[in-house]
Amino acid sequence: MKALSDALLGFMAGLVITLGAAAFLTLESKMAGAMMFVVGLFAICSFGWNLFTGKVCYSIGKGPKYIGFLAVVWLSNFAGAAAGGALLRMTRLTACIERAQELCAVKLGDSLASVFVLAIFCNILIYIAVEGYRSIPYELGKYIAIFFGVTVFVVCGFEHCIANMFYITAAGMWSGEAAVFILVNTLGNICGGLLLPALSLAASRCRDKSRV
Repeated sequence: MKALSDALLGFMAGLVITLGAAAFLTLESKMAGAMMFVVGLFAICSFGWNLFTGKVCYSIGKGPKYIGFLAVVWLSNFAGAAAGGALLRMTRLTACIERAQELCAVKLGDSLASVFVLAIFCNILIYIAVEGYRSIPYELGKYIAIFFGVTVFVVCGFEHCIANMFYITAAGMWSGEAAVFILVNTLGNICGGLLLPALSLAASRCRDKSRV
């Protein structure tokens, strides 16, 4: 039953990411679109849903069960994001679909090395957002962390695997190439999500040794 609960919370997270991503596709202003994109992580952090790019940041020191949990979250996020993309294709918002196709043409035309690095940068910012929400004691500070973490990665064009699952579905551009793109994007997000926690842990251990 826990796996089902995790999957449902993951599905909701994937679905709500599509709301911000759809707003990004709708607005002409990149900055305005980035600001509206925040709605996804705002809802996920506020309601305790499961987003892969956030949960992966807390993998250090966890056992095999956590890897299984992450797999369930990734798949259910995929289902939610793909459902959002498929539903959008059934609407009159053809301009969003065309914009998604243009966006995906650029993404899928990029080198895998570039995608990997951009994904690392994306999840560095996601970690700042989710850890800021978790650890900052003031309500305003929590939401400022989410706001800046998300808007900066969107404005910069960094690669978020769950958002890209939505974009590719909305664009109707799934292929073997797109699947490889998502896998590389996911690996980059994992590395980016673990980078700051790993460095923080190393710094903490060095500090502890210096006190001995």
